Amino acid sequence: MTSKIVPVIMAGGKGTRLWPLSRSAAPKQFIRFLGPKTLYQKTLERVSDPERYEAPIILTNEDFRFLAAEQARELGIELSGIILEPIARNTAPAVAAAAALVRNNFGEDTVMQVLASDHEIDAGEDYFASIDMAVAAARSGKLVTFGIEPTEPATGYGYIEAGEELASGARTVQRFVEKPEKAKAEEMIAAGNYTWNSGMFMFPIAVLVRELEKYAPDVFQFAEQAVLKDESDLDLDFTRLDKETFSQCPDISIDYAVMEKTSEAAVVPSPFTWSDLGSWDAIWKDGEQDDDGNVVAGDATLVDSRNSLVISRDMHVAMQGMEGMAVIASEDAVYVGKLSDSQNVGNIVKLLKAKTETRALAEDHPTSYRPWGGYTSIIKGERFQAKRIFVKPGKKLSLQKHHHRAEHWIVVKGTAEVTVDETVKMLTENQSVYIPLGAVHRLSNPGKITLELIEVQTGSYLGEDDIIRISDDFGRG
Repeated sequence: MTSKIVPVIMAGGKGTRLWPLSRSAAPKQFIRFLGPKTLYQKTLERVSDPERYEAPIILTNEDFRFLAAEQARELGIELSGIILEPIARNTAPAVAAAAALVRNNFGEDTVMQVLASDHEIDAGEDYFASIDMAVAAARSGKLVTFGIEPTEPATGYGYIEAGEELASGARTVQRFVEKPEKAKAEEMIAAGNYTWNSGMFMFPIAVLVRELEKYAPDVFQFAEQAVLKDESDLDLDFTRLDKETFSQCPDISIDYAVMEKTSEAAVVPSPFTWSDLGSWDAIWKDGEQDDDGNVVAGDATLVDSRNSLVISRDMHVAMQGMEGMAVIASEDAVYVGKLSDSQNVGNIVKLLKAKTETRALAEDHPTSYRPWGGYTSIIKGERFQAKRIFVKPGKKLSLQKHHHRAEHWIVVKGTAEVTVDETVKMLTENQSVYIPLGAVHRLSNPGKITLELIEVQTGSYLGEDDIIRISDDFGRG
């Protein structure tokens, strides 16, 4: 039993609306756009008050498990656990699985807050006043959603029509409205009793489970079984849901499954600043604008340009005579378009995915993160490629070998401990080592600073699946 809120953070999405920085393998919640912290880390901070919250539960998938754990560790925030969804099944099965776990660990009288990991929120007094109102409504037996007070007739959000006021200050839900045309959005804002649907919730577990069993019994039955089944196993700090069972859950959102059907829905009209940051236009609005209305992150020179967004990762961007533009330069791709058209970036991603030669640009990112650090692809040819490897202090890669490639490592920063078959040696800056094809090898960072090296691979096949792991600290096969 706990009197605190149990926060559940949904961090498994693979959206690509912020391409080329956001891709299937590098979603926006884990990306640093304009500041030192990711949206996921900012979400963690909003639930870090131990007087108000239990340690959070993270819902994500296999691809992002170490990234979610590592970004929490960077902030020194302890997690209750990380649930790994074996297959994407929308928000209702995810919420149901979390509810089953929370009921099992904390009791059915617990209040659970469900948060998206990729929203930008001004977590000031108004925000926490809304949280307190939602808790009061939840403890009175209501399934609570947060409705954001509209600032414009946005067509990219769903809306909630509010009814009578409850004792908690929350209001009943009259209906949910799908993303409207602009004229309809203007009408709803003029009416004054409509809010944007934020996708955040406060649920009393007992009521949520009862309503799930009533309106979406298949969702809760299979989600609960996937959590509690013997095959659901604990791996380090990760709990894997049983794939065969979880895959039987219908693919449906919590709004469709429960919130639009239940008589227990309530909405907290929330005046705090909120954005789902679903477009480059939203990133520009959220950023710190200079005197010309420009938002710049990275190396750039702007001349006679106004009201534009420029983000550059590795190259210097020069812009002249532009207004209302977005220029986003990642390591391997550049997007240029009008900010007013940035809601349609998804169409470009679809075109990229449709062609074999460009599919990787939509799905993969040049920089991949691993529990020990990560790597960035520099150049790739038919029988060679070069990567920048970075290894965090005290971490080491798996003991491994390759069937199809040899490797050459050149240390450029820090100290490396290198194992090649029976030989262990220390390398410092400007020193190198050759790893023959088939040799059993391992790379470790025994130092206090991040180890960086250049890896040159040569061979007939250079795929990441040509790794035979013999021993691994992170339980990877």
